Amino acid sequence: MSTDTTMTTAANATDGNAHTIVLVGHGMVGQRFLEALAERGLTATHRVVVLCEEPRPAYDRVQLTSYFSGRTPEELSLTDAEFITTHGIELHLGDPAETIDREARQVTAHSGLVIAYDTLVLATGSYPFVPPVPGKDAEGCFVYRTIEDLLAIEEYAKARATTGAVVGGGLLGLEAAGALKGLGLTTHIVEFAPRLMPVQVDEGGGAALLRTIQDMGLSVHTGTGTQEIVTGDDGAVTGMKLSDGSELPTDLVVFSAGVRPRDQLARDTGLTVGERGGITVDDQCRTSDPQVFAIGECALASDGRVYGLVAPGYEMAETAAATIAADEASFTGADLSTKLKLLGVDVASFGDAHGATSDCLDVVYSDSRSGTYKKLVIGRGGELLGGILVGDAEAYGTLRAFTGSVPPIAPEQLVLPASAGAPVALGPSALPDSAVICSCHNVTKGTIRGAVTEHSCTTVPEVKKCTKAGTGCGSCLKVLGQLVNEELEASGVEVDHGLCGCFSQTREELYEIALALRIPSFQVLLDRYGREGARGGEGCEVCKPAVASIIASLAPTIGASGYVLDGEQAALQDTNDHFLANLQKNGSYSIVPRVPGGEITPEKLIVIGEVARDFGLYTKITGGQRIDLFGARVEQLPLIWARLVDAGFESGHAYGKALRTVKSCVGQTWCRYGVQDSVRMAIDLELRYRGLRSPHKLKSAVSGCARECAEAQSKDFGVIATAGGWNLYVGGNGGATPRHADLLAQDLSDAELVRLIDRFLMFYIRTADRLERTSTWLERIPGGLDHVREVVVEDSLGICEELESLMAAHVAAYRDEWAETINDPEKLARFVSFVNAPDTPDPVVGFVPERDQIKPDLPLLSIGRRPSEALEGSAQR
Repeated sequence: MSTDTTMTTAANATDGNAHTIVLVGHGMVGQRFLEALAERGLTATHRVVVLCEEPRPAYDRVQLTSYFSGRTPEELSLTDAEFITTHGIELHLGDPAETIDREARQVTAHSGLVIAYDTLVLATGSYPFVPPVPGKDAEGCFVYRTIEDLLAIEEYAKARATTGAVVGGGLLGLEAAGALKGLGLTTHIVEFAPRLMPVQVDEGGGAALLRTIQDMGLSVHTGTGTQEIVTGDDGAVTGMKLSDGSELPTDLVVFSAGVRPRDQLARDTGLTVGERGGITVDDQCRTSDPQVFAIGECALASDGRVYGLVAPGYEMAETAAATIAADEASFTGADLSTKLKLLGVDVASFGDAHGATSDCLDVVYSDSRSGTYKKLVIGRGGELLGGILVGDAEAYGTLRAFTGSVPPIAPEQLVLPASAGAPVALGPSALPDSAVICSCHNVTKGTIRGAVTEHSCTTVPEVKKCTKAGTGCGSCLKVLGQLVNEELEASGVEVDHGLCGCFSQTREELYEIALALRIPSFQVLLDRYGREGARGGEGCEVCKPAVASIIASLAPTIGASGYVLDGEQAALQDTNDHFLANLQKNGSYSIVPRVPGGEITPEKLIVIGEVARDFGLYTKITGGQRIDLFGARVEQLPLIWARLVDAGFESGHAYGKALRTVKSCVGQTWCRYGVQDSVRMAIDLELRYRGLRSPHKLKSAVSGCARECAEAQSKDFGVIATAGGWNLYVGGNGGATPRHADLLAQDLSDAELVRLIDRFLMFYIRTADRLERTSTWLERIPGGLDHVREVVVEDSLGICEELESLMAAHVAAYRDEWAETINDPEKLARFVSFVNAPDTPDPVVGFVPERDQIKPDLPLLSIGRRPSEALEGSAQR
């Protein structure tokens, strides 16, 4: 059945004399081709017809997996309906081309529509390769390529699967594994090569990636292939036989073992194709028929490659459009650099990543604990040839732009973290104008500078519109922003570093204003110090929670209430703080009682178990040595917390930008290696800093010896016991961008340790940007660790007494937020799903059983489908 939707304007569609361009395929590359036609004015002089196989216009296939984290079709769409209608493009959805008559110059679509063309452009993309193994077409086998594929996988997983396996450990394979994990399936990855992502990373990078992915709970099987899909009596998947002789039980299989060019349409019409597939094209992307072009993944470029990345596809689209417009353009090859976040892990490769150049040398930094691997390939003359980054790809944009040139600093400084040698910061100002900043659209630094100096662009969005930089994969946005600001400042233009459109001051400046003038109110701060147009208003979603955090951290000193749901403060909070709980993906909330130092009595464990049982909650031990209770409806939160508070529990502040936990090992009390009482110290620190609001969440840990079982060096502030006292580490982070903490001071007494932590935390709260972790702050703040040490250890600014006083005020004024809430009927009134029907629970919040507990019952993604429509093309493969 064809779902034929046509979007057009009458002008071009009815002009029988117009030169007709027919585009077959409307993916990312096809849409870029249409934009290139429009930029050259060809849509005004030509009739443009698009035959699209899918039931929706072009969308961002690179971000396909983000559907499982709630991203809407509108957010992923690359096609603006206004663009289609404005340029008179005839877009036929769900109506693919079926035959081409090159002699008559006609294309026949699935619906029977026959379109005569003057120029034909094939952008048919690729199809997933499914290994020819027995059982590959069984029920429960899928591919991972389109939105329909995702919908079919989700529907089957919810109804019939608890375990899933992905065949292929490349880019799409890891994306598919992330999707299965997000669906709650026990997930396996089977990769024939000896490592994951064999095309992009080397052995070291693959090892770092493997450790990180295994730590996430995924099982990885490398160096083995799939021999057979095993099925049950009903014909559905029950397992896989692997080439190493083992058998893997699984209910669902996703094939993601690479792609092949979709060139059958070209083959059928007699166009020349490559021996291993791909429509052969010349430097102008013309096929063996001068009136037919091929672009994107279906094309075999003149350098003998089929490019599977979007950036080369965009270049081919622009080349074809320019050639049609009689402009000079050519595509002879492309940069294969790529930066992705796979399963939350940054992975990037650029240039000669595998060191194929003769006489090249490698500079490698590897940290197995944090899952970080960095390799740079250096030529004999010192030029940067390429590199691989796993776990920390922050420098990708700058490093890639230096490829082919000699960096101004030593290679080892480019890979070492700040904590291992304080490398020189190498910013985009050091790049030559010829350096390519945006590889998706081949935009150089000189072009970006010209957008500011010659085209009067003053913001990143304006530069993006002018140059297209940053509108592809987005990996260059950070460097783009730095370049724009540097160029503006060099031109004498004042760059606005304000917090938001309401305040021209930074967060640090607003903190100082609130502290110095004792301003306890957001409205007063906005009316006095906001931008002129914002005064008297209500603020925005950026400044309200940011100022709320400032007021909460300074509350006892400036005379404000420290309770975040008091008066004006309540209206400033975001979703989590608004209900003192973490919002989960199905609209329910989680409860995390504080367990100081990870120490808990059997009696309190029993209470948590009884509460979870009585309210039907999902229970999970967290990495912070606490117990998470998931699945509470908003109206249940006060009832649950009433029982927890009665048993002596306090809020764990998992919902707030505040101290989360202070982990500990058992220390010298139990461990034969321990040299200090780490549990006691962890409890003391957690009870001291509980409820402390800060620019971002704070995590800590105390290890009882140098064996570091509590992982203190991955925390915002970590403590490690020594024979002479305690060593204090700061600025660590174990999240998406791992960073080892730096040693601030060593062999401290208990009192010295607490005093330095007081100073460090209050200095961070005072000077950090909004939503800036201590790790980022420590690398951004001028002078870095040395400056922080001078301030908080040596008191170089003379503010340590004030910092200590601010912390002492916080400690003295602390009140448990949930204890305050359950004793205030007025505050309890907010805990309802519907204000006009307070006794009615949210009907959307539902659960289904899994492993003797519950999990969210998420509705299938509708993706713009009409309820009566079948999932065309989504049958199991």
